[in-house]
Amino acid sequence: MRVTPRLVVYGLFMLALAMVPTLAQVLAEPFLVTLFTRMIILAVAAVSLNLILGYGGMVSFGHAVYLGIGGYTVGILAEHGTTNGFVQWPLAIGISALYATVVGAICLRTRGVYFIMITLAFAQLVYFVGVGLYAYGGDDGLTIYTRSDFAGLIRMSHKPSFYYLCFAILCIEILIIHRIVHSRFGLVIRASKSNDRRANAIGIPTFRYRLAAFVIAGSFCGLAGAMLATQADYISPAVMHWTRSGDLIVSVVLGGMGSLFGPAVGTIVFLLLEEVLSSLTEYWQLVFGPMLLLLVLFAKRGIDGLLPGGDRG
Repeated sequence: MRVTPRLVVYGLFMLALAMVPTLAQVLAEPFLVTLFTRMIILAVAAVSLNLILGYGGMVSFGHAVYLGIGGYTVGILAEHGTTNGFVQWPLAIGISALYATVVGAICLRTRGVYFIMITLAFAQLVYFVGVGLYAYGGDDGLTIYTRSDFAGLIRMSHKPSFYYLCFAILCIEILIIHRIVHSRFGLVIRASKSNDRRANAIGIPTFRYRLAAFVIAGSFCGLAGAMLATQADYISPAVMHWTRSGDLIVSVVLGGMGSLFGPAVGTIVFLLLEEVLSSLTEYWQLVFGPMLLLLVLFAKRGIDGLLPGGDRG
């Protein structure tokens, strides 16, 4: 990875995130750790979406469903007495991957608006299943009384420790995505985005590559769901609603589609703006909407496009 001014800016951004617990302690504002933990978790989800949206051109309007699948896996297991994190979290990833395989095998045979509508339809199907799970809270959601236990290696109830766990997962995810994008696999995904028919014509089986990327993205988002449920001690069908998928898309577009760190930056900026604007007015979307529109019009690569030059990723 070549060092560029853009990469230096992103390095400082990640360093600032690493300093959040220390800053919260200095300012005597422990709420900052809770707030930024949620941001980091949703950043993991946005970075996973960027793999298929930014690099693969697959506009999934149901990506948030994996947050619910991962979260409910943790919650339901905890409800039945299984609190071992080494069981809960891998199972959340596995079930998310299985669901992504089924959905991807169907929706990736389509293009454009049909792909969008099928991912949306499947997501809403799971959303209404969650609403109907009366044994696990139904529409009211499921309270998780016991957090995941990793054999005492990590104090999940200690907010700074959990924050650094989430931060480490985000860093590892970004590194994995970087390796994927700059591999032969990533070149095929980007070629498919550019011209899928031509790639198939020269003998590249793009479907299996796109399906693998779809499953990888769903798996990471399922992990984010497990983290979200653990952090909040609660999970509800609301996290799977299509509007949550819209929020993830906005975060990716805001930060810069097809950029390595952009979606993480976009998530932090989006949630900070939501936090600040919502404290000023209940109609904060009326302020945020024009801001996002102006950014899309004058910085087509989002926040990433406003940073100093250099190659992406």
